[in-house]
Amino acid sequence: MKAYILTIGDEILIGQVTDTNATYMATALSEEGYEVVEHLSVSDTRAGIMRGIDHAMQSADIVLITGGLGPTKDDITKKVLADYFDTELIFHQTTFDRLLRLYHRFGKEPTEAHRMQCALPRDAEILTNERGTAPGIWMEKDGRVLVSMPGVPYEMRYLINNEVMPRLREEYPVDDKVRSLTILTAGAGESTIAELIEPVEDSLPEHMSLAYLPNLGTVRLRITTRGDDEERMQAELEDNKQQIEELIGQYVYGYGRENLAGAIGRRLIEKGATVATAESCTGGTIASLFTGNAGSSAYFLGGAVTYSNALKKAMLGVRLGTIKKHGAVSEATVREMAEGGRKKLGADYVIAASGIAGPGGGTDDKPVGTIWLAVAGPEGTYTKLLRAGKDRKRNITFTAHQGLDLLRRVLDGLVK
Repeated sequence: MKAYILTIGDEILIGQVTDTNATYMATALSEEGYEVVEHLSVSDTRAGIMRGIDHAMQSADIVLITGGLGPTKDDITKKVLADYFDTELIFHQTTFDRLLRLYHRFGKEPTEAHRMQCALPRDAEILTNERGTAPGIWMEKDGRVLVSMPGVPYEMRYLINNEVMPRLREEYPVDDKVRSLTILTAGAGESTIAELIEPVEDSLPEHMSLAYLPNLGTVRLRITTRGDDEERMQAELEDNKQQIEELIGQYVYGYGRENLAGAIGRRLIEKGATVATAESCTGGTIASLFTGNAGSSAYFLGGAVTYSNALKKAMLGVRLGTIKKHGAVSEATVREMAEGGRKKLGADYVIAASGIAGPGGGTDDKPVGTIWLAVAGPEGTYTKLLRAGKDRKRNITFTAHQGLDLLRRVLDGLVK
């Protein structure tokens, strides 16, 4: 069964926002076996939306739309839907009553624009949005279904998970399901990983596939299988997962949607250990990756951002003689940052980073992208030299992930 994704908004077309909605919807549809045939983004104009809807309805059995359901004048999706389905907008009292309760809870009154937001196509089935004011809209025509949802990502995700996908599974079932398993790796590039697991990839049957999803310092491997036998599909995924682990186990840090900092947190909790950061060029990025995970207070104590040499001395106990002799960007300095961080911050492990993120500041001896990392822990102190590029943001992100992976390798006993 074919599905089409249509996202509406000038902000998408001009690059003001990243269209994460399409990715989320495509994943949800694909996991249930629906074939996503196309994704189109259109402007906030009647002509653009009408053309998009018409093309989508001719191309697929299921059409998912986001955007244009808000209370402002440029939110015209409902009116265009009414015209396309040859119906009219009517005031939906139930939606307005729910909106009233929501606003009264915060001591506010809805505006006339919010009242107009409750004018919905007569022939639509209304999907309750518990995360916002605009409901979802479910409409059918000639055996095809169109679902329109708000463009706010967390509102769309609520509707997809709680309203749209459960109903699609029931009313528009597919025989062949798609099941995937994601293996998360760090410490090796895409080409290296591909070469190491080539025997597994070459032996995959036709109904299975392997995709590589690289990012700065990490590579996700997604194994996918298709069929109608749930037990067989899960067994296939597990078998191939084990084969891949045997070949690249040292690079595997987790599975599914776990992130590297969260995977390290899981390891630290298992060890009953804590971590802190001592950062210069990354400016707190490593710390923010830890605190981005719920429950990180169980293992993350905090961090010191010591951009200046004076603060490296005052907060971490780095000797100015070390900096004078070797420079702020050096193995000696980053080693003292990590070891001093353990003493000053009281953590079992400390990740330290000092480097030249760019685009300026490099020298012949230490060009832009020269970055030193260190991890100090009960096992000792381990250092690593990075040779990155000249893009500052990429260097900071890359360094943060490399620092996390160095700690992971220490925790996993992979660093000697």
